[in-house]
Amino acid sequence: MIQLVQQRRVQVTFVIALLVLLTAFVISVATGQASLSLTQLGRVILGQGTAREHLLLFEFRLPRILVAMLAGMGLAISGSILQSVTRNPLADPGILGINAGAGLMVVVYVMFFTNESSSFLYILPLFALLGGILTGGLIYLFSYKRGEGVNPTKLVLVGIGLAAAISGAILTLSTSLEREEYDFFATWMAGKIWGDDWVFVLALLPWMLLFLPIVLRKANILNILNVHEHVSIGLGVHVTRERILLLFIAVALAAVCVSVSGGIAFVGLIAPHLARSLTGPRHQHFVPLAAMIGAVLLLVADTIGRVLLDPSGIPAGLIVAVIGAPYFLYLMVKK
Repeated sequence: MIQLVQQRRVQVTFVIALLVLLTAFVISVATGQASLSLTQLGRVILGQGTAREHLLLFEFRLPRILVAMLAGMGLAISGSILQSVTRNPLADPGILGINAGAGLMVVVYVMFFTNESSSFLYILPLFALLGGILTGGLIYLFSYKRGEGVNPTKLVLVGIGLAAAISGAILTLSTSLEREEYDFFATWMAGKIWGDDWVFVLALLPWMLLFLPIVLRKANILNILNVHEHVSIGLGVHVTRERILLLFIAVALAAVCVSVSGGIAFVGLIAPHLARSLTGPRHQHFVPLAAMIGAVLLLVADTIGRVLLDPSGIPAGLIVAVIGAPYFLYLMVKK
């Protein structure tokens, strides 16, 4: 009976989250320097809109909205994996320095390669992925102890320290950039969603389609890894192999998402906590919900930034940081 009530609660929560996401989507489409009413929006979807309305929706608004949603989902899933595998409620791609590692490789790419080439949109995520993997590997190496696994406290301290060191390297390298290159990188670091074309959606979508089914399939493994390492081994889990695979997925998702959306932190921290508090600790339930919450957070932040200062906009990363920084301090005090 209790299990049935819990299952019904999870279903209701999913429906509400989906409705909130759809509402945020419609509001984001309709608001901005040029607005679209619900009537106009419905007319365009049915293929009866004007050329201006069609251009506004399909060429300007929709790609950016989809990039924000996909990036928010990826960062939320990444944070969910990191918090469970490391058994650390403060784990987040931005806090642990993975975003900084990806940013360092973005600077290297901008310095030595042109961003005018047709392959730029597809090579840049690969550079960011390399930086994220190298950073994640160093964090794992410095916080791991044989026989004890990853120390959760040490993980956060190493990540914060490494993020500070990488940020210093980024600032040093960025001083040698040309004006246009520096403007691009400064926009990226601030967390402004600069990907506003369909090619950016196509650059993100394959990674989500590849990794999301794997994470859902590994939900039971994540449930087990969330307890002590000795218990996981006793239950027959190949801890080292599974942990490395899941950490690779978390780092890859975070690095690829921030390469397109900019240096955005705290989404991977807030979304898993909210989802876990609503559905409980089972990854089958809270990981998909965290993905939806992450999409809502980043989409709402980007919409607020566009509305407050249109057309240039306030970077979504700054809006999320205003929400996320107090929440991070609250978790540090509580946990």
